[in-house]
Amino acid sequence: MLNATGIDKRFGAVAVLEEVRLHLRAGEVHALMGQNGAGKSTLIKILTGVIAPNAGTLALDGAPIAPASPIAAQKLGISTVYQEVNLCPNLTVAENIFAGRYPRRGWGGLKAIDGPRMVRETRALLTRLNLDVDPRRSVGSLPVALQQLVAIARALSVDAKVLILDEPTSSLDDSEVESLFAVLRGLRQAGLAILFVTHFLDQVYAISDRITVLRNGRFVGEWTPAQLPAPALVAAMVGRDVALASAESADAAAPARPAAGAAPRVALRDFGARRRLNPVSLELHDGEVIGVAGLLGSGRTELARLMFGLDAADSGTLQVQGQAVRFTHPAQAVKLGLAFCPEERKSDGIVGELSVRENIVLALQARTGLWPCIRPVKQRELARRYVDLLGIRAADVDMPIALLSGGNQQKALLARWLATSPRVLILDEPTRGIDVAAKQELMNEVMRLSREGMSVLFISSEIDEVLRISDRIVVLRDRRKAGELPRGTSEAEVMNLICEPAATA
Repeated sequence: MLNATGIDKRFGAVAVLEEVRLHLRAGEVHALMGQNGAGKSTLIKILTGVIAPNAGTLALDGAPIAPASPIAAQKLGISTVYQEVNLCPNLTVAENIFAGRYPRRGWGGLKAIDGPRMVRETRALLTRLNLDVDPRRSVGSLPVALQQLVAIARALSVDAKVLILDEPTSSLDDSEVESLFAVLRGLRQAGLAILFVTHFLDQVYAISDRITVLRNGRFVGEWTPAQLPAPALVAAMVGRDVALASAESADAAAPARPAAGAAPRVALRDFGARRRLNPVSLELHDGEVIGVAGLLGSGRTELARLMFGLDAADSGTLQVQGQAVRFTHPAQAVKLGLAFCPEERKSDGIVGELSVRENIVLALQARTGLWPCIRPVKQRELARRYVDLLGIRAADVDMPIALLSGGNQQKALLARWLATSPRVLILDEPTRGIDVAAKQELMNEVMRLSREGMSVLFISSEIDEVLRISDRIVVLRDRRKAGELPRGTSEAEVMNLICEPAATA
């Protein structure tokens, strides 16, 4: 259905893609795999007309194509759904699906939007996807999983032949992923060619018919899942067998337990906020990693935001080094040595228009104040130090951070806060949307920081990550603390707490 052959792309002197090929067949789900920086996003931008290749050819259904814009690609039948759902929350489902091409009624210059027709056609499209959603409902009122499916419905509304899904499951829980996969199976049966980009290996084997791997901007190979078991897939992505090394490095770098009787760095006492988080109590000691596990909506992000002063608590106390504090602004938390890497790095973390250097020094400058300004020479020195320390892959510290891969953006966010020399680091889904090797590098860095005495609150929906890195595990359910488990706990024990009625702790 869609063939890309000999694709090359350069940005200045930097070769991003070299001799890349991709073959999508009708009625198949094709997984595109690779580390962050492997060239997946660049290839998708070429397929969808965002950028043009320097060399190579594209063919759709046997005919050469050269889409000059995303709209041109859509008219050819190539639709894309991105990781960050690009919908207008203030508009209805129907208005989002037909945005830019609303059906009209009337004559001449008096044509008005045909609302009833738009609702009817939206309802028919949603029925095709087995979605029971009122087309007149505001998109902002829908959960993320349904918003993702609405975005897919919009992509299909232009008679798509090829559907490109870029990390569509990164914000979904297991049941929501299965609902999405049920839709994809139906679309596959209807003859669509589906390109599926993900970092979840189990999902690759659950839904894919073929797998293409890119590494360092080059084509590595194409296989069926039966030909490429998970360890071989990881090895193809990173160029080496990292599975055993990852486990060994994690055990060797396990954080040390705090000394018995030591005062906590941070203590929460019945700390919470109405409609956000029921009162929670926990302690975080120097050199300790506390993992926070729970399903989407369990209160994990709410806990982080309350601790950092982004939202106001209305019950209990927050103590930092034994002193009760009440943050009304994150700047107060930063001055007391707290740092926070948010879950949504694109909207809440990076400033895409600024350079890597400017993003890294942002929190340090904010803590210092508008004056004195950190000199550019000092900024570059600081940025280069953390680029080297964290292995951030950037051609130059003055390049826009938006051009970095997701994993390298996440490392740059971590660098921003490390530059402030924090004593408490709050990480909300720090490995979301980054590849297996980048995840391990980031987790090794977290464990190194804990060995040096930093206190870390590690929030993740990946239970295996929480188990591997944490001294203790706090489990949240229905915005309550369901319990607390020690290091060495099994995944089954964590899942039991997640699924059982929450305790009042």
